[in-house]
Amino acid sequence: MRNDKNPFFLYLTYNAPHWPIQALPEDIAKYKGKYLTGWDSLRIRRYRRLIQLGLIKKEWRLSEKFEKVPDWNGLSDAEKDKWDTRMAIYAAMIDRMDYSIGQILHKLRELKKDENTIIFFLSDNGGSADDVKNWNYVTQKSGEPGSVNSIDSYESPWGNVSNTPFKLFKKNTHEGGIASPFIAYYPELIKAGTINTQVTHLIDILPTCLELADVPYPKELNGKQLKPLEGFSLLNLFRNQPGKKHESLCWEHEGSRAIRKGDWKLVAEINSPWELYNLKTDRSETRNLAEKFPEKVKELAREHEAWSAK
Repeated sequence: MRNDKNPFFLYLTYNAPHWPIQALPEDIAKYKGKYLTGWDSLRIRRYRRLIQLGLIKKEWRLSEKFEKVPDWNGLSDAEKDKWDTRMAIYAAMIDRMDYSIGQILHKLRELKKDENTIIFFLSDNGGSADDVKNWNYVTQKSGEPGSVNSIDSYESPWGNVSNTPFKLFKKNTHEGGIASPFIAYYPELIKAGTINTQVTHLIDILPTCLELADVPYPKELNGKQLKPLEGFSLLNLFRNQPGKKHESLCWEHEGSRAIRKGDWKLVAEINSPWELYNLKTDRSETRNLAEKFPEKVKELAREHEAWSAK
């Protein structure tokens, strides 16, 4: 809205659906019982749906179920009910978040600002496997599940479903922990329903906003030199045109580390050896090629070490 005399910037951050999983009773009621089919069948259904929608390639196999997730059919009825409730609460949190975002979009349309406002929606980095009930440094409360008097999470079984078809979770640098769905809305540039699969990063959002606002990034501030931006504007991608690509991207979190360069990704969890994947054909990281291409492992590991030192 750079041409508006009173432009606005709104940064809206929802805790939902992070733990603690808490939601309104009427929202939870909408979803209670909908997850009694269990995580095994739901994960397969979601995988097939993602392929049908064109969001993932059919060549990307569904990763193996996380090792700590039990067989749903081996649970008692009471256990199934407990797990169904947890996922119902999680779904209710997303339901309420969606409703609230809808209220904002409705107000923008009322003000006739929706066509001249760019909207970014970015999810958190993967479903969580945290089992907060077993953490001694989290204040535990005993109350009605989903209420403010209950501190709980949906743990690895449902986190594994949320990350379909990827493996591992929020704290990891496998795709289950670093793939974040991103939606951009701007009718002036973006054709509705467009899907772009170019690899981008959170660091690309600021350059995008600066280019839209026609504001140059300063070289210094208050006499201090600023580090140059490392991201690239996404405007060409919004126009469905080729955009500037990152030569490589690196991650590290709690000892979990990864580097992506082109179609190659080198990744290792803490105290574990490097794994190598070709994400073009295997985005779900089911075929470790580290032994087949040891020189590629060494090359990417050296680059990650240099980035880490920097």
